[in-house]
Amino acid sequence: MARVIDSVSLFADSIDFLEDSSVNTLVFFALAWRTKRRAQVARLLAALLLIPSLATAWTAWQKFGSQTTPAALPLSFTGAGALAVNLSCALLLARVRHQGGSLMRAAFLSARNDAVANIAIVAAGALTAFQPTPWPDLVVGLGIFLLNLDASREVLKAARREVSHAPAS
Repeated sequence: MARVIDSVSLFADSIDFLEDSSVNTLVFFALAWRTKRRAQVARLLAALLLIPSLATAWTAWQKFGSQTTPAALPLSFTGAGALAVNLSCALLLARVRHQGGSLMRAAFLSARNDAVANIAIVAAGALTAFQPTPWPDLVVGLGIFLLNLDASREVLKAARREVSHAPAS
């Protein structure tokens, strides 16, 4: 859908969805593991959070060259549908984000970032409807890039804390 609409922000959100699936699958299996092993998985998750950022940066770079305007209404409607799903997930995970250490933190941050990104996508679509320009979409796409970088940093920091506080085994 992102390619049809010609949207950097929807592309960023779409590829982030694939990353979320990987994160949540790893979290599901790793929750039963010992602390040090979970922290190792969290380091992998921090790296996985970077992949959508790199793909988004590349797509944004291409968009800078083409300067095409995304389809405003489909952009907003797609963002609104994704917001409903991601906000529900973020609210469920908010209650347990401090349980399970860095892994639950990764799952929560992923859902929270998706909801924030979806709000921005809806806003970019609305702005584009009033003023047809690629800039709101580009700014949101780059914002998603920064959110993923920050989430990666936070997960890595939480994993380091877990390792330093874990009992020796």
